[in-house]
Amino acid sequence: MKKGLTLLLIFCTLLVFSQEDTIVQKDVKVGLVLSGGGAKGFAHVGVLKVLEEAGVRVDYIGGTSMGAIVGAMYASGYSAKEIDSLIRTFDFDKIMQDDLPRKSKPFYEKQIGEKYAITFPLKKGKITIPKAVSKGQNVLNLTTELLQHVDTITDFNKLPIPFFCIATNLETGKQVKLNSGFLPKAVQASGAFPTLLEPVEIDGKLLIDGGVINNFPIEEIIEMGADIVIGIDLRSDYDEKDELDSAVKIVNQIISFQMYGNHDERVKKTDVYIHPDMNKYTVTSFDKLEEIEEIGGIAARKYFDKFLEIAKQQSIKRPPFTRKDQENELYIKSILIKGNQDYTRSYVKGKMKIEEGQTILFSELVEGINNLTATGNFTNIQYKIDTDESGSVLSLKLKQNDVSTYVKFAAHYDNLYKTSVLSNLTTKHLLSKNDVLSADFVLGDNLRYDLNYFIDNGTYWSFGLKSRLNTFETAIDYNQDNISRINLEYKDNTNQVYFQTVFNRKFALGIGAEHKHISAYTKTLQTLNGQEKTFFDKSDYGNFISYLKFDTYDKKYFQKEGAYVDIDFKWYLLSSDFNNNFNSFSQLKGEIGYAYTFFDKLTAHFISEAGITIGENQNAILDYQLGGYGENLINTLIPFYGYDYISLSGDGFLKSAMTLRYEFAEDHYLMTTANAARIGNDFFNEGRIFEDTKLGYAAGYGFDSFMGPIEVNYTWSPDTKKKYWYFNLGYWF
Repeated sequence: MKKGLTLLLIFCTLLVFSQEDTIVQKDVKVGLVLSGGGAKGFAHVGVLKVLEEAGVRVDYIGGTSMGAIVGAMYASGYSAKEIDSLIRTFDFDKIMQDDLPRKSKPFYEKQIGEKYAITFPLKKGKITIPKAVSKGQNVLNLTTELLQHVDTITDFNKLPIPFFCIATNLETGKQVKLNSGFLPKAVQASGAFPTLLEPVEIDGKLLIDGGVINNFPIEEIIEMGADIVIGIDLRSDYDEKDELDSAVKIVNQIISFQMYGNHDERVKKTDVYIHPDMNKYTVTSFDKLEEIEEIGGIAARKYFDKFLEIAKQQSIKRPPFTRKDQENELYIKSILIKGNQDYTRSYVKGKMKIEEGQTILFSELVEGINNLTATGNFTNIQYKIDTDESGSVLSLKLKQNDVSTYVKFAAHYDNLYKTSVLSNLTTKHLLSKNDVLSADFVLGDNLRYDLNYFIDNGTYWSFGLKSRLNTFETAIDYNQDNISRINLEYKDNTNQVYFQTVFNRKFALGIGAEHKHISAYTKTLQTLNGQEKTFFDKSDYGNFISYLKFDTYDKKYFQKEGAYVDIDFKWYLLSSDFNNNFNSFSQLKGEIGYAYTFFDKLTAHFISEAGITIGENQNAILDYQLGGYGENLINTLIPFYGYDYISLSGDGFLKSAMTLRYEFAEDHYLMTTANAARIGNDFFNEGRIFEDTKLGYAAGYGFDSFMGPIEVNYTWSPDTKKKYWYFNLGYWF
């Protein structure tokens, strides 16, 4: 009997220990929830670092908005350290605003498009406002590049770590759980913050930021099978009444009521609730990356012992993160394009500078996507690369901009054109694919217009029509008939037809024909000759034109880096011959510029111009005329500091200028310029081209505002001892 009891006790003891051992050996699944919060999402990276240090294996990830971006990166195989290194290289302000480098813009846009302060879409004849500040293309480009190594995975449960993110259906206000499809686009939808980023369409649903409906998806992570839920909540406290001092803050507070309606119930379902103190930061505090990340790490470290306990309950350890690096070189064997109804296949490829049978760097693909984005013709560009032994297939899924017509406005003042208000109507694919019609109408002291029609075929020959009316009135030196100054009224009407091709988005080569009507007269001399107007020119001209342009400036105004070349050849073939003395002649004029910035603040900007006349020009109005200040002087008028408008003239000139600009505050500049020139009818002067050189200087202040450049310049010349003030406000047009 005793022996039987002893055996029974031994068996029971073994059974108990076996059950305890089974409990200890149970492999628990950890679910991680990352809430949204814009820039506050950097705190997630700090938490991930602590989790990795403690050895916690994350088995499921759910995220919203910025939590979706960080979560998708971690789920795709990036380590916390890699995510940290990457986000430190991003310029989030440019990403969120869809700010692209100027080099991505079409050359046509650089020539005529950088002069508008305000742009509104036009739909059904009515002016509307944009859906958001940004289309979100930069966000999609970035996430596509970062997640390229998992772009063949359409079931997010098959990622290295199963993942989902939350978006909000804008039509119904209901939650949408995204756990399949194209991962970068799902992440883009989850983070489409209202008014900042445009809604994203997926499977016929218009989606916005998931934080509007569910910023802390705890139930969804539990449904995936998580035994332990770790939640990182970036919620800030509600603002008190004294802090609600702006419309933006009030709207954010109202949105917060919806976001956090049942938040407390979700918090109760977390096993480890991490709530970093984010009250000092906002969704746009991107400049506080290090601080926010550190706060996240500090908040997580309070639970470090708990994390160690969780790690002990995970018998299976995940091997070190291994991620296949993106191939640096891609052989493009074919290109598939969908969604380009109003733009030809050659247009799309030409803008991207990518052809079948071409080997490109991955960075060149990203640049090509940026170039296509910069056209403004597509609101969403989704790309995917499928690679096998024979090469890569590049698939483009384009969503064409449903707005094709815009109205644009700008205002300007300067000493020559005086007050001007610009209204523009721009419409695309009006008569054919790839075309754009732009019509500028300028009201003010001098009525003007500028019409442009252009069929843009990218690297292929493009076709353009142009018509422009330019008028101004100014006092100039005369020094004849005992009159020292006269009032000159100048009108130029130019019509062109031309062909243009672009190389590498930097060079533009064009040829064409031009009709030009010039009317230049004064009323000052009417008492001498008995006529109301004394004309210096009243002729029509038929010309051959050609040009070569090169532009790598980083900005249109206040350039910090880049080069510029503009070589223009014009052959005056025919004339109505107002003075009965016309002889065919030609003019060759060129300008080169180069800007370089030292220490990120001090810019040296060198510009040199030259022009010669080939043949005999009997018309003084078409001589080169130096003097004054401006960015849109026409024909042979050349700005020159220290002299008034049209002060120096001749059939040839050489001019150089050096400007030093110091950016003492963001977009605010102190400037000084020295320029020198030689001009005359015997320009070469038997080789002594620097003889009788004219000098001028300027000092001033500039501000790069949303309306365009604002400048005040004080100029003088030691040659004449004269001094002038020049002021301009807004974009030049």
